[in-house]
Amino acid sequence: MFTGIIEERGQVKELVRQGDSARLSINATDVVTDAQHGASIAVNGVCLTVVEHSPTGFTVDVMAESLDRSSLGDLQPGSPVNLERAVRADGRLDGHIVQGHVDGVVEVLRHTEHEHWTEVAFSLPTALAVYVAEKGSVALDGVSLTVASVTDREFSVCLIPTTLSLTTLGERAVGDRVNVEVDVLAKYVERMVGLRATA
Repeated sequence: MFTGIIEERGQVKELVRQGDSARLSINATDVVTDAQHGASIAVNGVCLTVVEHSPTGFTVDVMAESLDRSSLGDLQPGSPVNLERAVRADGRLDGHIVQGHVDGVVEVLRHTEHEHWTEVAFSLPTALAVYVAEKGSVALDGVSLTVASVTDREFSVCLIPTTLSLTTLGERAVGDRVNVEVDVLAKYVERMVGLRATA
């Protein structure tokens, strides 16, 4: 489990395709200080398992399911990525409950600049629209954010300068693909309501 509070911006070293999977190597220093084989690190919001690590980076295997549901397959050497280690049981939950199980990819539609913050609008896939609510939580490329507005086809979030500078969201241009994970609580509520309705 993660919180959506990014610990470090890493950089892709290489992405090597291996049939229906890929091996992804990332340059990083902060998230590997206590890394172990088998540890979980979220890369742009996708929970991945460390298979190799050193003081300057780590390597993970990415299976086809993760490549199909996320934008990890778009990464190139030098691409910046948001990184977060799994939350400790005795740590603060500063963001919201993020599983690292990406639900899909959304596209940046537009930026609206304000004096001290930026509003960014994203496309909203029909299948995910039921889970996105105004003032609810959403994770974009692993960043915990509050939904500012939502319609049937799009939603927006507001980004402060700290978020823009410390995560990759400050570099996302119109048309860029971003990983999205909706609030897991909304998914469970829908599942329970649906089961009761058919009982």
